Amino acid sequence: MERFAFVIHPLDVSDVARKFPFVRFLPDRWVERMLLLLPPVKVSHITGVRSPYAEAEGWFVSCPLTARQIMSLPPEYVLEKIVQAGKLAEKLGAKILGLGAFTKVVGDAGVTVARRLNIPVTTGNSYTVATAVEATKEAARLMGYQLEEAAVAVIGATGAIGSVCAELLAREAQDLTLVGRNLERLRNLAERIRHRTGLAVKITDDLKGALRRADVVLTVTSAVEAIIEPEDLKPGAVVCDVARPRDVSRRVAVERPDVLVIEGGVVEVPGEVNFNFNFGFPPRMAYACMAETMILALEGRYESYTLGRDLTVEQVEEIARLAHKHGFKLAGFRSFERALTPEDIERVREHAHRKRKAV
Repeated sequence: MERFAFVIHPLDVSDVARKFPFVRFLPDRWVERMLLLLPPVKVSHITGVRSPYAEAEGWFVSCPLTARQIMSLPPEYVLEKIVQAGKLAEKLGAKILGLGAFTKVVGDAGVTVARRLNIPVTTGNSYTVATAVEATKEAARLMGYQLEEAAVAVIGATGAIGSVCAELLAREAQDLTLVGRNLERLRNLAERIRHRTGLAVKITDDLKGALRRADVVLTVTSAVEAIIEPEDLKPGAVVCDVARPRDVSRRVAVERPDVLVIEGGVVEVPGEVNFNFNFGFPPRMAYACMAETMILALEGRYESYTLGRDLTVEQVEEIARLAHKHGFKLAGFRSFERALTPEDIERVREHAHRKRKAV
């Protein structure tokens, strides 16, 4: 039996209230102060992860800090909390640890955590990229776009994740624009993509201009605040937001029912998996970063597969192959922490059609 663990944390105080209902009557600052006093705990035992080749069990362990706390408290303090969660995972018998949500963003993206533990650590970013690109293409199809004919933009293209996403999309897109702040780095990336794929891509540092003409957007910047607002997007646009913190303003969800925003793919896990914890997904569904940890465990690849901020196309392609081998597959979309149904997507299409006709 292979064994893994995955670190989770409350995104905000409302997540704490789901576990402890009484805290909804307390001010947020009181609840966050209480969290500082809590040690990491085992949240649940994960059973039934089974592929044709292996079986695994695992655990969710908590880092008791909200996203706001993780991003605002001193990194050394937050890293210590994450390491404590990792030590608990070791005691439970895990052979690899996955970092979830904002625990993979803080500091050096897992490098320090891995150095201080006796088990390998992965951020899950390789499989996140693989599923994000796959989900972007599928969402575009559902919205009526053929990627070869759509205007596609990658925002934050010169970053480690953005450059890999851009290269993968360049294999199909014919109208691809790379957006970043450093034109020299954009030119270098464009030349690399031309050399590897044959596609001559456009480059620009004009974010708003690129967004206004794009049918399909994949965004993954390191901005600390939202950079994509409702007025930036054309009717019917598809946006895959891979960034944490998010690049897309929550105003888009409220003010633009004609735009489809997704976080990337929801992954179906093979076997009769029971997470014994409700994180808002249908049965057997998980985030791609969670799935990467499970894939590596099933494969017996107990190594720090994705660490730090460097990422390669080869890593992404390899984890996608291993996912396929063990039976993991894309199974849905999320948008602003909410699962999207086919009916939701059809409503976006209808709104987009009406808005285009009105223009």
